[in-house]
Amino acid sequence: MKKIAKYLTAFLSALMLICASVLVGCSSAPSVVSIEKTGTRGTDGIYTITYSDGSTSELVIDGGADGQDVSASDLWQTYVQETGEDISYEEFLEKYLTIESGDNSAAIGETLLSSLKVYAEFVEESRSGFLRYEDTAVYTGGGVIYSMDDENTYILTNYHVVYNSNASSGNANENGEKIARKIVCYLYGSESDPSRTNSRDEDGYTVIDYGSYSIECDYVGGSVNSDIAVLRADTDDVKAINSQAQAVTVADGYSVGDAAYTIGNPEGEGISVTEGIISVADEYISLNIDGTLRQYRSIRIDTPLYQGNSGGGLFNTDGELIGIANAGNSTEENINYAIPLPIVTGTADNIIYYYEDGDDATNGVYKIDFVEESALVSQNSVYEYDAQSGAGSISEDVVLGTGSVSGLSEEFGLATGDIIRSFIIGRDGENVEYEIDRTFDISDLLYILRPDDTLTVKYERDGREDLTTSAISLQASDFAAVA
Repeated sequence: MKKIAKYLTAFLSALMLICASVLVGCSSAPSVVSIEKTGTRGTDGIYTITYSDGSTSELVIDGGADGQDVSASDLWQTYVQETGEDISYEEFLEKYLTIESGDNSAAIGETLLSSLKVYAEFVEESRSGFLRYEDTAVYTGGGVIYSMDDENTYILTNYHVVYNSNASSGNANENGEKIARKIVCYLYGSESDPSRTNSRDEDGYTVIDYGSYSIECDYVGGSVNSDIAVLRADTDDVKAINSQAQAVTVADGYSVGDAAYTIGNPEGEGISVTEGIISVADEYISLNIDGTLRQYRSIRIDTPLYQGNSGGGLFNTDGELIGIANAGNSTEENINYAIPLPIVTGTADNIIYYYEDGDDATNGVYKIDFVEESALVSQNSVYEYDAQSGAGSISEDVVLGTGSVSGLSEEFGLATGDIIRSFIIGRDGENVEYEIDRTFDISDLLYILRPDDTLTVKYERDGREDLTTSAISLQASDFAAVA
């Protein structure tokens, strides 16, 4: 702060001149959309201010050549110091630096290159009067292109899109009786709808015509606990339909209040966009996908969702992926849910790793047994707001509860009452430290561990902070398949 403050005063003086008319009534004056460092002149920094009416002005700041971009928070703090006015950060933004929400159609337009609708074909039992018979049935959802290389295109959707608890014995295939026996995708702008034909396959089931735009996909693996499934298509097949098709960009994170929009296939009527905000960052809901009622950590959104939105991407206004839509509340309007980003990426990367590991015996999700998440205790939970970023988050002490020490946590020498502070994961000679701020952070991190990684735990015991365990080298035998 000290480095930048010496020339913020000059910047602020210019800003106050610019906003002089705003002080008595900002409704008629253009607001500041952005303040960006755009160049240098000797030892001075050149900043460009862009206004909501499209106009710009240039500001030269003495001694700012090697400084950082000026943030709205910097301006607010300097304003309070210089004027003595008792004004909150939010009031300052509203009066002087209201950021226009702008038109995010460009970001939405680009995400459409990564969006698909997914059709899953099953054999299930039907009834006509007293007659029971088996025949093909097709269900739909959304999907996103997660990654692409010259050979493979990996696609994400919900597990419940490609799983059908009502599938009959005639649906049996190499992926299991309840997984779709055929999966096809359509890119946005190259869509068609499956149609039933009068033909029968060799097993006597109705043949579905998916049309020339369809892209046939393999089932790579899935997790009912995460409600995530990974599909694979040949990149050549995808590019043959649209050479501009691309993988999504993954966000760094998200906060309550962020705008969020989904792209899915509601009611099977084609890919479409709905928009809302993130209402709750982490909430647990109950879902029954395979006959077992499970708790799922979810993002609550007020973004409208409909049948067929499942599996579609949840994006921020920059067009970055922040989750996968998967559930709605049928009794409350506009209370809907998406799978949080750490679960999406952790599950997907885990599935793809074991698909590509060269071992046909490994398929799905594998994790180490560190400790049961239900045995972890939250203490000192608090919400903290960062004025500079304009976002906040909840943090808590994650404590090993009574009887919770098992698995590798016992091998590490951890004990009941220890506060877990961080994991240090070593891979390919590089160590990365991940802070543990919520109880579910541990479960999320278990998705990213791999055989041959090293794991070290930092913890606190009896008031002694920054205690560190010895590193354990993880072996393939430490990992077990999870649902």
